[in-house]
Parts: sequence; structure tokens; C-alpha cells
Amino acid sequence: MPVSKRTISDKATSERDILDFTPPSLAQMERALKLQSVYFDPQFFGWENIDRDRPALYVGNHTIYGTLDAPLIYLALYREKGVIPRFLGDSFHWKVPVWGKLLTDSGAVEGNRKNCTRLMEAGEHVFVFPGGGREVAKRKGEEYKLTWKTRTGFAAMAIEHQYPIIPVASVGADDTFDVLFDTYDFQQSILGRLLMKSKAVREQLRDGDVFFPLCKGIGITPIPRPERFYVSFGKPIDTSEFAGQARNLEAQWQLRKRVADALESDIAQLREYRKEAALPSWRERLIKR
Repeated sequence: MPVSKRTISDKATSERDILDFTPPSLAQMERALKLQSVYFDPQFFGWENIDRDRPALYVGNHTIYGTLDAPLIYLALYREKGVIPRFLGDSFHWKVPVWGKLLTDSGAVEGNRKNCTRLMEAGEHVFVFPGGGREVAKRKGEEYKLTWKTRTGFAAMAIEHQYPIIPVASVGADDTFDVLFDTYDFQQSILGRLLMKSKAVREQLRDGDVFFPLCKGIGITPIPRPERFYVSFGKPIDTSEFAGQARNLEAQWQLRKRVADALESDIAQLREYRKEAALPSWRERLIKR
């Protein structure tokens, strides 16, 4: 069977050294995200907490689908601070040829300890969503909920390499859609019960964890509502007190809790700010556009 050029290209991309990376120009990024920037009109807070010369581990809450706000955060860091964050992504992204290449071209890498170590040893700014695929595959009523399970790897990496952690709270994207059909609905349906009997299906869906919900946005369409996004870069969390304890599970959990508490507090503050600002609803904003 002949091998396609795309297959060869994707294989070469996946085997490329992750430090062999030339970022796209700022102008390219601004052109690519112009519509998205205008549509969601993001507002950012906490620029004083970003130091280009001090690499950090940025830890964020993953919003639904994960593709609405993350690119805008990337662009904002690039434009305002000259920081090009290296995103750690779930492995399933690189199973999609075109999408995987786009992520690689932006500097994203598969999220594992080997890659994270390589980036941190090189002094890169690293960005991770501990919730991964599970957190973007929202269930009904999971808006802005952190779903990290028992993951403490990001804390271990920050301790080992003595990286400060910057909590990045994002509000707005989870309000662009209404979840109509989630993994619980799927697994309770006749088709779902039948498909989940297959080991291959269960493995691909990770027992339902990465079943992406069916949603509606504007009206009954899948077009997201033009909600304004609010993103805050929190105060850096120092990891020096945990130095030498990267393999200490208790230390990892203490740091993880500190980060989660900061994120949840910042998310709550952003939601309250949005409420008190009494800004136009998405319907009013859409009419004005």
C-alpha cells in the first residue's frame, strides 16, 4: 500500500525535536485570529504578573472544546509580553493529522513528563491544562469546574525545575454553548450501550471521558454565542518551599491544591466582575455587530 505524502510529513513532524521550533510571526497570528479576536473581544488582567525573563508554568482551566479561548491567550501573551507559551496538549490532538500539525506549528507538544522536562530545561514558558481532554468534554452543569482527577504531574514538574506557577483563569467560553447531549446521555442511549461494549471504543473514548458533547450556540446552530472572554493571570505561586520534593506525593498535592484554590478564586472574581459590569448580553452584542 503506498504511503501518502501527508503521512510522511506528519511522521516527520511528530519526530522533530521539540526545541527545533520557529514560532509564527506576530503578524501571522494576528491575521489568523482576527475574526476570533473581534468576535469574543477578550479582556485581560494581571499583566504585571508576567515576566518574560522568568520562565513560568502557566496552569489554566480548560473551557468547553478548548479551542475558543486558548488561541487568544497565546496571542495575548505573544503580543503584550513577547512570551510564546509552549502548550502541553492531550495526545488525542496528534491523532488528527491537520489539526495536530497546526498545533505543532504553533509550538504545542504532547503533554508528558519527557517533553515538559525538555522544555523546562531549555527555559521555555510552558502552559498546561491539567484537566486535559476530560475537562474540555464538558457534561451538563460543568461550566468552569476543574476536573483534574488525581493529576499532580504539573506540580511535580514545577517543583523539580523550580518553576513558579501562574494560574490563568478564563471566563466566557463556557457560556458560548448549551450542552444538549453529553457522555452520560450517550452511555445511557441504546447506541451508546451497544458501542461501549467494544473494548476499542472504550479505549478511544477513555471510558467516556473524552466523548465531546453535542451543543447549540446561537439558536439551534453550532455557532458559538459571541460572549466576551475575561482572562486573568494570577500572582505567581512560588515553588521554592518544595525544593527537592518533586517525588513527594504530599508536596505535589499541597501545591496542586494551592493552584486549584487560586484558579477557582480568580474564576469566581471574573464572573462577579462580569456580572457587576452589567455589560450587554450576547444577543445585544450580536445585534450591534
